[in-house]
Amino acid sequence: MQAAWFLGALVVLQLLGFGYGAQGIQRGWEGAWGGAQDEEQEREALMLKHLQEALGLPAGRGDANPEGTPGSKGAWGPAEEDLRGEEGEEAAPSSSPSPSPTSEDTITYILGRLAGLDASLHQLHVRLHALDTRMVELNRGLRQLREAAGDTQDALQALQESQSRAERDHGRLEGCLKGLRLGHKCFLLSRDFEAQAAAQARCVARGGSLAQPADRQQMEALGRYLRAALAPYNWPVWLGVHDRRAEGLYLFENGQRVSFFAWHRAPRPEPRAPAPALSPDQPNGGAQENCVAQASDDGSWWDHDCERRLYYVCEFPL
Repeated sequence: MQAAWFLGALVVLQLLGFGYGAQGIQRGWEGAWGGAQDEEQEREALMLKHLQEALGLPAGRGDANPEGTPGSKGAWGPAEEDLRGEEGEEAAPSSSPSPSPTSEDTITYILGRLAGLDASLHQLHVRLHALDTRMVELNRGLRQLREAAGDTQDALQALQESQSRAERDHGRLEGCLKGLRLGHKCFLLSRDFEAQAAAQARCVARGGSLAQPADRQQMEALGRYLRAALAPYNWPVWLGVHDRRAEGLYLFENGQRVSFFAWHRAPRPEPRAPAPALSPDQPNGGAQENCVAQASDDGSWWDHDCERRLYYVCEFPL
């Protein structure tokens, strides 16, 4: 009985070895011997099944294939196929790798990028053209504004000159209508307190200058006019006479040298008596008093500080 089992085991091992050999032959020559190998494998699988039934051996894993196809190659066949299946699943991602880019793909990509850059450059050119057009319009508008501003400035300057002429004409007319007309000039008293330089500027703005009596006759007539206008009070009134350029050198505002004087002299009731302290002889201010004012009561000249604020009298040419 043991010998029978031993003989059966040897037969099974030989059949299994023959099955593996048949399987190797199938793998090596399946292209040339496909049909004959399939029939041989089916016959061997059937013989193996009958032997297992005769010996009473348990059915191997190969029974899982009821049709006895070449996939059922004994106890080791399904395990090998499962292993191959697992290896196939693991190798599946690497079996189909992503294709590497070709030179045509690279050229296509570069051309696409260049086309995009060209479109962007075209848009920039369009925007630059629009900006240039806008700049031209702005420059044109700015030039027009400058021209308008220049015209306005010219018109304003002309208006100012016209206003100055009107003020001078009005001042001369007012001076001759309200003031003293004497020969070819008119004198007009202003009761505004001003320094000597500011009074001269006010007279010039009205078309005249501070009074410049050319001779003693004009000085006496101006004295009578001031006395009548300011009586019974005595007010010093600025004249257009000064020695600012050089001490003792008295000039009119027009630069001409004064040819006569009417300086105040203190009364002397007795010979060789000193002059009263309240009315000393003029001029007595030295370098500190360089401008001349005329007293309204007697028409005498006094030197004063040029910054002192006094009434003033303007003269206007006819």
